[in-house]
Amino acid sequence: MNTSPPYLGFGLGLRTCYFEDIIQTQPDVDWFEIISENYFVDGGKPWHYLEQIKERYPIAMHGVSMSIGSTCKVNFDYLKQLKRTIHRVNPVWISDHLCFSSLGAFNSHDLLPMPYTEEALAHLSERLRIVQDFLERPVILENVSSYLTYHQSQMTEWDFLCALHRQSGCQFLLDINNVYVSARNHGFDAMDYLNAIEQQAVAQIHLAGHSDFGSHIVDTHDQPVCDAVWQLFQRYTQSRPPVNTMIERDDNFPPFKTLMAELHQARAIAPKSWRSNG
Repeated sequence: MNTSPPYLGFGLGLRTCYFEDIIQTQPDVDWFEIISENYFVDGGKPWHYLEQIKERYPIAMHGVSMSIGSTCKVNFDYLKQLKRTIHRVNPVWISDHLCFSSLGAFNSHDLLPMPYTEEALAHLSERLRIVQDFLERPVILENVSSYLTYHQSQMTEWDFLCALHRQSGCQFLLDINNVYVSARNHGFDAMDYLNAIEQQAVAQIHLAGHSDFGSHIVDTHDQPVCDAVWQLFQRYTQSRPPVNTMIERDDNFPPFKTLMAELHQARAIAPKSWRSNG
């Protein structure tokens, strides 16, 4: 299942602290991305505002709990909640993370990287087929930042993603900050990773911040996009067709105008052809 989403332009993560700003100012944002699980309940403040916001803006859904790489049985209770929410939101696309977070009864409450093996590739391809068949629509998968590697891995992360795309048609949410975090932590060239992913395999881009501890960096998504990530974005986007691009902030929220300034910076850095919707 490989249906590319439409190109909408430049978006923001929709967070509760910005609801009033968005309703009152109707900002120059092309689309918003919600956290899927925040809308599994039937009512409440998030739905009250989302119903108003989605009348004006396209909405994408981004999940954090699918754990698609897990060896546990597929959680159809979770998928039923997700499917019900999809029907209610009618998003332009849905995404989650290429990772696992559960192992038996243990839940790490974190996004753990896969081992990059042929066995894991076959397992993930089959899990993706099951999930997409149940949801009746494609699922875009995001690369996670990582702080460990596996002795068992037989290929690089980017080779694993390329193989998954060839085998399943899966498209990716390319988080450039996460690539930078992993590159710094593991000592590879971030541009080698970015250039390896085929253009048609990239459906969306995330830009975010992190915390730098010198010897390692942690993907906290609670800081502004740093200069190095902006530079990677600029280098990556040159001579490429437009990709839906979003500023993601999950904590330590700045004033809404500060977040909008980052969105305008992303528009300014991207090639002119990307700004037709901006």
